[in-house]
Amino acid sequence: MLAYLEHFVHEKDAESRQEDEVASLSRALELQASIDELGPTGIASKDFGGIKSVKPLAMIRPSSPVDVARVVKAAAASPSLTVAARGNGHSVNGQAMAEKGLVLDMRALEEPFEIVWVEGTAYLDVSGGALWEDVLKRCVSEVGLAPRSWTDYLGLTVGGTLSYAGVSGQTFRYGPQTSNVTELEVVTGKGETLCCSLTQNSELFFGALGGLGQFGIITRARVVLQQAPDMVRWIRVVYSEFEEYAGDAESLVGEVEECFDYVEGFVLVNSDDPANGWPTVPLDPEQVFDPIHIPSTAGPVLYCLELGLHYGNADHRSRARDVDRLLGRLRFVRGLKFQTDVSYMEFLLRVKRVEEHAKANGTWDAPHPWLNLFVSKSHIVDFDREVFKKILKDGVDGPILVYPLLRTKWDNRHSVVVPDSDIFYIVALLRFSPPPPKGPPPELLVAQNNEIIQFCTSRGLDFKQYFPHYHSREDWMKHFGKQWTRFVERKANFDPMAILAPGQRIFSRTPQPRPIT
Repeated sequence: MLAYLEHFVHEKDAESRQEDEVASLSRALELQASIDELGPTGIASKDFGGIKSVKPLAMIRPSSPVDVARVVKAAAASPSLTVAARGNGHSVNGQAMAEKGLVLDMRALEEPFEIVWVEGTAYLDVSGGALWEDVLKRCVSEVGLAPRSWTDYLGLTVGGTLSYAGVSGQTFRYGPQTSNVTELEVVTGKGETLCCSLTQNSELFFGALGGLGQFGIITRARVVLQQAPDMVRWIRVVYSEFEEYAGDAESLVGEVEECFDYVEGFVLVNSDDPANGWPTVPLDPEQVFDPIHIPSTAGPVLYCLELGLHYGNADHRSRARDVDRLLGRLRFVRGLKFQTDVSYMEFLLRVKRVEEHAKANGTWDAPHPWLNLFVSKSHIVDFDREVFKKILKDGVDGPILVYPLLRTKWDNRHSVVVPDSDIFYIVALLRFSPPPPKGPPPELLVAQNNEIIQFCTSRGLDFKQYFPHYHSREDWMKHFGKQWTRFVERKANFDPMAILAPGQRIFSRTPQPRPIT
């Protein structure tokens, strides 16, 4: 049975048909729970981005994949209902919303959590609604194992990140999270619950991974595990020149066997600005960023390479020598190296401290007009010159991530699209500005994002939006490029009525065909 159905307030005259559909749906699904009257500010009407807000018809908390399938089938039998799967609400442009439709709170799914061994390799069977943070804690504490590939922030659901890609500092070595699952359970837009893998229902498997929720709702995933290390040597080194920063980062990710276990990086303002500048680099309160080391030739921004090396409690000395050897060939500014040793779990939960700080100062609940891009290696220097050094020279009141990824670690059969380059960079503008009037109006930040996208487009840069958001079919076609035809064919196969993920605004809901009489 569904946990319960939350009915949103509607204008009686304009929305009476939707109210009738809720009542009909409730009866069809044999709901035993109450229907609560809620206002338009309910959690299903907003997301982390805080830019968009639409009222769904209802929010449903399913307790099992059977419930998910039942809701999708009921929507398919209605004239116009759509269904959106909502994880932990961290979309930034309304992607998990369903205007006058049904929103599934995937966090309510009962969580299978089972370690499976296949030919000597450990896997985790886990609910699509589970948080990666909970996956980490349970895997490490209960069995000493952990997934290989992560996101930076772990307060995201398994099904949510697999519907995009899932990228972090381990991606250069193991690929995105989509490359680290071997099996999915998916509820399609037809209401069918299918198990899929490389060899079973493979087209659905490839389509759902990075598929933006367009072909099915991921209710279970089988994730590759490995032995969890005890500790991480966490390091940050600063550069004044982008070419040296990028060259060193590319060299590191290109030598997977003799490299750090984690490689990321970010841009910072060359000033003492506490939110954007030098104070954002040290890893420990007792560490001090001394600007005396910055070369006089440095520009308005600097670059910080962030590294991590795993080790066991018994390997500390030998791994410390490895760190010195790997750092010795890098061209960072001497005197601007920061490092500390933390537990593996503490390292992976490092962004949790950012969340706690943001909640304390009020920026967590403020609008977050984030922008995430993949930019080809061949154009990243141009991007640095025009975007980092000019448009963003004063920062974004949060991290500006930029680090290289390897194309060979991504599977072309998946739905996600990336630049046509052996090496490309992820660029993420993770804004944490205070809400107005203390901070800038969100519209101003959205305009800045649009300026960056317009620059990339007008200059012919090879780039793709990560967490894409477009307003027209033509823009979506440009985004997918030569993969558009395949994307449309998958939609026709697995969600022919375009019931799923309406917030992406890629396809329009097809009316239920009338029976032939």
